[in-house]
Amino acid sequence: MNTTILFIDGENFVHKIEEVLENKKINKHKIDIASVNFSNLFNKTLSEFKLSRKIFYAAKLHFHPETRQKSEELIKLQRKLRNNLINQGYEFVMAGNVRAQKIGNKIIFREKGVDVKIAVDLVSFSADKLLKTAILCSSDSDLQPVIEEAKKRHVEVIYLGFEMQPNKGLTYTTNRTVLFRNSEILEACGVK
Repeated sequence: MNTTILFIDGENFVHKIEEVLENKKINKHKIDIASVNFSNLFNKTLSEFKLSRKIFYAAKLHFHPETRQKSEELIKLQRKLRNNLINQGYEFVMAGNVRAQKIGNKIIFREKGVDVKIAVDLVSFSADKLLKTAILCSSDSDLQPVIEEAKKRHVEVIYLGFEMQPNKGLTYTTNRTVLFRNSEILEACGVK
């Protein structure tokens, strides 16, 4: 069995790309992240691996009456991202929810449940011996116990993070770390 599966925490991944853009003083609203060629980005960074599956996890978006326009924009963006990823050979898994919460007089959108689905899949695939190597593209430290469980089942777990602020806990817990370079992110986003 030489099965390598890429697990991508979609919300986390998109936010990290936006952080790289902001750090380089690039207006994230001028970049259409939903149209990025993710295959080129992942193939470049993970060139030494033969990926059997590429799974992108995203949370279901819900309308909020006070932010109807923003809700519609986010849903439209997610559809475009989903179609782009599927066309590039990714599986797009809806897990959890994004809900708007009113905090004071501000409305904040929060994602819940994606990390749980990634955890369930990673443990389940490990227990069923469906993978040899798991590449985890997430910066969620809550996944550390899941990583330990997969390693107990002789699964190599690789943390795929970002050059800018990699997660030290995941770097420590996984077998190995691979990082996206800021230059790779900028190139994938069409920034020279």
